Amino acid sequence: MPELPRDSEASPGDVPETIATYLRLRGLAPSARGARRRRKRTADDDENAPFTSGRDPRGVADVLADLTRTAGWDPQLAREDLVLQWAEVAGEGTAQHTRPVALSDGTLTVQADSTAWAKQLQIMRAQILTEILRRFPDAGVDTIRFIGPDVPSWKWGSRAVPGRGPRDTYG
Repeated sequence: MPELPRDSEASPGDVPETIATYLRLRGLAPSARGARRRRKRTADDDENAPFTSGRDPRGVADVLADLTRTAGWDPQLAREDLVLQWAEVAGEGTAQHTRPVALSDGTLTVQADSTAWAKQLQIMRAQILTEILRRFPDAGVDTIRFIGPDVPSWKWGSRAVPGRGPRDTYG
């Protein structure tokens, strides 16, 4: 069996090939130290560093909230939530006789089953608007308009006459 040279006697040419390969791969060989330098991390690589801000795990709700905020969907989602939660905003009894039908230019239009309900809601307007602003500030509701039920129209068909309609034929 061949004898390995001692460290004091060894020169790079005398070291067996397996040991030289090992030292070269580990970066400990004298020839590998000068030839290959390690790349230093730059300051903009900090977002990948562990234990820095922004690296903590986040819940799905937080991620979706950030997504809707950055995409600008918050006002539309607040309007949808207002319609879906109308029973909680107006009260269960009131919601059985009313429904929100439109929201444009900051005015929420609510249709009631009867004119009596529409008049009662006009009295409760401040309370309902306060509740809407408290629950859905992003919805953009400034005022509420209450209307009665749909009334039949005299303006239909191919022979409808423009003007005031049948009022002049009665009495």
